[in-house]
Amino acid sequence: MNSQNRTDSIRQCGLIGNPVGHTLSPVIHNRLAQAFGHNLEYQPMQVEPEDLEKTVREYVAGCMAGCNVTVPYKSAVIAHLDCLDSLAKEIGAVNTIVPTAEGLKGYNTDMPGLLRAMEEDGVKIRGEQVLILGAGGVARAVALLMLKEGAKEVYLLNRTLEKAETIVQEMQAVMGCTNIHALQLEEYNQLPLGHNYLAIQATSVGLYPCVERAVIEDVEFYKRIHTGYDLIYRPAETKFMKFVKAQGGKAYNGLKMLLYQAVIAYELWHRVEIPKELAQQTYQVLKDAVEQRKE
Repeated sequence: MNSQNRTDSIRQCGLIGNPVGHTLSPVIHNRLAQAFGHNLEYQPMQVEPEDLEKTVREYVAGCMAGCNVTVPYKSAVIAHLDCLDSLAKEIGAVNTIVPTAEGLKGYNTDMPGLLRAMEEDGVKIRGEQVLILGAGGVARAVALLMLKEGAKEVYLLNRTLEKAETIVQEMQAVMGCTNIHALQLEEYNQLPLGHNYLAIQATSVGLYPCVERAVIEDVEFYKRIHTGYDLIYRPAETKFMKFVKAQGGKAYNGLKMLLYQAVIAYELWHRVEIPKELAQQTYQVLKDAVEQRKE
């Protein structure tokens, strides 16, 4: 990976979302492009709902090596693609578009990104009892990942029980499993005490600037957790993470997930393999960028 690999042609990549001003994706992709000698232009694009189809079918299909998709379009964009990767189809959300011979293909690299992050942190899923806080699209995707990776039991805890039950029913239909359950948030006390659970915080509660909040603030809940993953990465240590650590558990944020979903997207677009050392260097660059954005 050096300048001799550089090509004069600019590789156009981008991000579709609304808003996109906060994105750290250019930091990751520009660092990877520098390492590979790729002449890359990564462009965040704030797209209005009425312009989504035109942006995807004309701009992305016409002149881009690939594109990321963020909120609120991860599901809506599917209607404008030609085909889907099997995981994206199961999750029902796309965050990466790849031009292929068959047309625009949608992938979900968020969940593989989370898996890589957890593996790097030494967190296993197989055989674990997993608690997922939340019942939105992210929680649904996490539940699917946990089941695919061999979790022993999965519990969705949500303020509105019906939303969690809907995900349980969907997962039972998709996976043919019976080891996923729905609980109302306050029903966590039905779970046995002891550091028995891997917990994944899949809501926006605690996200900057509302950093003094956690979905559950009773310390008794955290006595059940041996490892907590908060998919938020700003702040670097959320209140959820502080609770986990205070009760003797290990806690991680979502920054490595952000890194690895981008790494996988870059690999798909440019048909390269990112060495572990480069991923780690890029992670440090990413951490520095988050630190610089503190207000």
